[in-house]
This record gives sequence, C-alpha cells and structure tokens, in this order.
Amino acid sequence: MGTDDKQRRLINSHENSRGFYLQKFRLYETRSNFYMVGWDKTRTFWKVLKIDRLEPSELIIHEDPTSYSEIECLDLLKRIHEGNTSTGGLKFVSRCYGIIGFIKFLGPYYFLVITERRKIGKICGHAVYAITKSEMFPIPHSTVLSNMAYSKDENRYQKLLHMVDLTKDFFFSYSYPIMISFQKNLSNSETGLTLYETMFVWNEFLTRGIHNQLQNTLWTVALVYGFFKQVTLTISAQDFILTLIARRSRHYAGTRYLKRGVNEKGHVANDVETEQIVFENVREGSPVGVSAVVQNRGSIPLFWSQETSRLNLKPDIILSRKDLKFEATKLHFEDLVQRYGNPVIILNLIKTREKRPRETILRAEFANAIDFINKDLPEDNQLRFLHWDLNKHPRIKATKALIRLGEVAVNALELTGLFHCQLIPTSRSGELLKLSSIGCDSSGDHVEKDLYEMDVEVDNGSDDLRGAYYVKLSTVQKGVLRTNCIDCLDRTNVGQYAYGLVALTHQLHALGFIDVENIDSHSPIAHDLMRIYEEMGDTLALQYGGSAAHNKIFSEIRGQWKATTRSQEFFRSLQRYYSNAYMDPEKQDAINVFLGHFQPQEGKPSLWELNPEQHYDVRMHGSTLTAESSRCPCLRRSATSRRRALQLVVPWLVSRWIAQSCCCHAVPGCGLFLSSKLLLLKV
Repeated sequence: MGTDDKQRRLINSHENSRGFYLQKFRLYETRSNFYMVGWDKTRTFWKVLKIDRLEPSELIIHEDPTSYSEIECLDLLKRIHEGNTSTGGLKFVSRCYGIIGFIKFLGPYYFLVITERRKIGKICGHAVYAITKSEMFPIPHSTVLSNMAYSKDENRYQKLLHMVDLTKDFFFSYSYPIMISFQKNLSNSETGLTLYETMFVWNEFLTRGIHNQLQNTLWTVALVYGFFKQVTLTISAQDFILTLIARRSRHYAGTRYLKRGVNEKGHVANDVETEQIVFENVREGSPVGVSAVVQNRGSIPLFWSQETSRLNLKPDIILSRKDLKFEATKLHFEDLVQRYGNPVIILNLIKTREKRPRETILRAEFANAIDFINKDLPEDNQLRFLHWDLNKHPRIKATKALIRLGEVAVNALELTGLFHCQLIPTSRSGELLKLSSIGCDSSGDHVEKDLYEMDVEVDNGSDDLRGAYYVKLSTVQKGVLRTNCIDCLDRTNVGQYAYGLVALTHQLHALGFIDVENIDSHSPIAHDLMRIYEEMGDTLALQYGGSAAHNKIFSEIRGQWKATTRSQEFFRSLQRYYSNAYMDPEKQDAINVFLGHFQPQEGKPSLWELNPEQHYDVRMHGSTLTAESSRCPCLRRSATSRRRALQLVVPWLVSRWIAQSCCCHAVPGCGLFLSSKLLLLKV
C-alpha cells in the first residue's frame, strides 16, 4: 500500500531537492536478500534497499521506488517475514548510519556500514560526524559461498582492508558537502554522484558499484580523511566558532617514502587542503557572519624519491626521472588554478645550504621548473615563488621566525583575499532549498555586477537550522598559498599556522570582533590557534609519516624546557624511522586496496608480491609481473623479524643521535641517555 497522492507529491518534491537525505538505517536479512530500511530525521519518508544474497560473485542491488510512511514500512517488513518463514524469516542484523561501500577481493562481495557515530561539529546547522564503529558483512549466503571465500589470500586481503582504521580521522555529513570548501559550497551546482568524484572522497571506489546501479547517493556517506576540529573561542568578550578542516587527496595517497613527489597525472603526494572557517556565535534565526580561507600543502611536484634505509634516518634524495619540459609539474599547477584560481603562491621551506646535498637538489630543480612554466604564462597568471629556509639561521628565535613567516602570509593574503559573507534568514521558514550559484566562476572571479546584495538560497535541510537564507557577499578568495618542505609535515605546519594566524586577524576584523587586522603572536587567542594547528600537524604527520610532527618552534614559543623538547624530538624521529622502515609497505598495501588502486584478480600476482609502484600497472594493464622483493629487504618481514631487526638497529641510531645532538655526549647521567636506554628495554 502506498501513500495518497498529496503525500506522494510532497515526498517527490523533497526527494528531488538536496534537502532530502536518509541518516538512520536498519539492516535485516533473509536467506535470499539483505534489506536495508532508511528514513529521514523527521521519520516521514522511509525507503527500502534490497541486496541479492544468492549470487556468489556479483553485486546486485535494487532500490524500491516507493517511499513509505513508517506504518507502511513496518507492514512491508512483516509481509517479507511471512513470505520467508520456511527459510527462517526476516532477521534483524544491525542498526546503521550509512553505507561506506562495497568491495570484492577473490571471493564474494562484502559491504561496509557505519554502526556507531559521534557528532564532532556542525556547519550552518549541518551536523558533521566521525565513525566510532563499523562492520563488514559478506553478502552471499553461506550456502552459496565458494571455497575462495575461505582461502588464505582472501583472509589476508580482509585483514589489509581492516588496517585502514575508519574510526580515526574520517568524517562525513549527510546534508553538507564536507568534501568541498565553504566558498565552493555556495558557488557549486554539483550534487550527488559528482560530489563523490572529487579528490577528497576516500570511499569513491567503494561506492562506485552502488552508485552505478542506483544513480543516487541516498544510502551512502562520503568519507573525507584528514582532520576536523571545531572550538568556541573568545576575543574582546565575544564568542566565535572556529572550524579547522584538513582534507587529504586520495589521488596519490600513501606513506612517506613510498609516495613522494608527483605522478604522470600531476597529482602530488601528501596533497592536503586546509580550510579555516570563522562563524559568529549567534542565536538560531539571527543573521550570522561567516569568513573562510583555504590554503594548500603538497609534496614538491617533481619525480623524486628516497630509498628506505635501515641505517640512515635521512636517506639520499634521488631525482628519479628527468622531465625536461616539466609536464607533470605543469599539470599540477594547472589543477591548482582550476581549484582555487590565480594567483598561486608557492612558499618553499626547504634548505638552501647543506654540507651534503639533499634538499638543495630539489630546491634547484623546483626553481628551474617554475621558471620554465612561467615563460609560457602571462605576467598576471605567473606562479609566485618564494624560497624561505626555516633552518638557515638555527639560532633565530622562534618568535622571529614566525614574524618573518607572518610577513609572507600578509603579502599572500593581500593577493588572494578571503571569503566573507553574511547569512540572513528569510521568512520562508520550514522549506528545504538547494544551494544556488553566488555568481563566481571556478577561478573565483566575479561574473555578476551586483553580488553584494544578491539573493542566494542556501540548503538548510539540517538538524538545527530551518528556512532559507540570503547571502550578503562581501569578498571571495581568488588564488591560494601552497606551502611545502620536504615531507610537508613539520616546517610546513609552522608555515600554515603563521598564515592561519594572519588570516584569523583579517577574519575577525571582517566580522567586527576587532578594530585592527593584527593579533599579538603571544596573545591567548594566538596560543589557542597554535594548539589547534599543532594538533592538526600531529594528525597529518601520523597519517603520512608515522609519528607526530616535530614541533620545535611551537615548543619554544610555549617556553618548554629545551632538554624536554630534544628528548621529545628524538622519540618522534625514532618512531617515524621505525614506521617508515618496517610498517609502511603493509600500510601502503592497505591504502591501495581501500582506494581501489589495486584490485585482486585470480591467477594474477598478489598485492604483497609486488612493489608498491607496480600496483597501478596491475590494475590498469593486467600485468603478470613475477613476485619481487621491495626496495629494502626488511620491508616484507614478519612482525618477529622486524622486532629483532629493530633491537639491532636502534642502539646504533640512539648512540649516533646522542653523539650529534646531546650536549653531554651521552654521559650516563643525562636524561636523554637514560630515557633512550629505557626505550631499548621496551623494544
């Protein structure tokens, strides 16, 4: 039984708008099918999804076109149960909060669902969530599973997939496109499937099967990987809400030594978009001022690598391929212009002088690449390139280093500007309206004469805010600051904080919180921001490098004891070394499986039999490469052999580091020496 005509028209109007979404689900099973029931927040619209369980190796999904009321849906489930009583009936499996995706290794298809979530923030009333628990279910019924489903290789692929911890640093929203920036959300007309294809949606491959069959995104969530933090801060006795978002690209994703530089498509390793949003903290229904600024970090866009070494904390840097016309580098910067507009400002924080050339090799080649690319660009669109060696003057005070970086940030912000608008509630409360264009093209340029008073409808099918909003636009960001060092972790995070602090002063000034565009770097608000950027830096460093970030400058600004800082830096170096030398290959394998960069095929080499660089060849060309060992012989060892190797290598590394860095030259009474001995006992 369906709904009456009036309710049907209401349901259809909501389904055709971006305000309609499902956010809670129940999963049931019979011998022949999985049934997923989903409903909206108001429990008005109920949908049913059916997944075939009798097909052993294919994915067959059917969405019931009918939208039900709650009573009608319960009646449908009752009839399904009665129709399957001879085979056990309809059984409840799990409560869910969205489908993460579907995946197949050598045997059956599996599907991943969110079973627990937690709210971590909201943007204009649209809730943002993190995953606290997920489950993976094999789709076929046990009676139709093939022997391959129980094979050792199948179990190993499952374990690899579970290495991607979905409860750490993944976040999503049902109603707000969290994969794109606030400014793009107001100017972007893309919806549904197109949004999943963006570079920051990490489960795009996992959701491809269901999207191709259903042509909608009602049942899935788009997972962004990186960092999300929202806090309420106070300045001049006024509260405001600061949101810091870091989005990692999925295109050339991986671990530190296994993903370096650029690939043929212009995608770089460790490509991260950082967005800083400031909201006025006002009552619901009041006009709210919003300001946002975006910056970028990413590996040096050249073909280069570092050989993993068991006995060297700083392996040699190798220019692995000569790209005479810098085609890949050019593609990368064309992509940045497409994403952010002009100008693109590059802050290069690598060293300018070294006793043994490492970083300076890349510095010279990077400068050559920029000069070559700029020759073909009009003057207004040329890349703005700045070298600033953060380590050139090791005795420079941290405060002075931030002041100099702040000067760079001021100049960059003057060139790019930032986004600032006011959202004004209208009288059309209760409606669910879609986002409309604010009259900016992809480069951020104005295409309408009168943007500042134009009527823009904003999607508010949300948990907290109701109605439509006018957008009173003040300024937009045009261009971006791109910061890099070698790893784009430690020095880069300091540079991004310096830019974030300058941007925050301009944001607060634009919103009327302060009279001047200047905040003292020692003020409480600056220290609050520094802690958030430090947390973001640690999170991104753990994801890419295997340890928390080196925060020497932040520690000095806080007045932390130098010996404590040195000890902390040493342990982080050791942790990063161990992760890079012994753990990263398996971590890279897991990422490649999750992102679909490697898709297992029966009769083809297994993932663990190949170098990480060969995964793309297997997927794209069906390569029959024989098994090879990785570049470093220790990389594929078992956990026991890795532990033994570490016991041999760590003492040598400790003694070398102490000899170079410790003022007391490893005197037994030194705190550094004692703490290193304790670490060795734990190993």
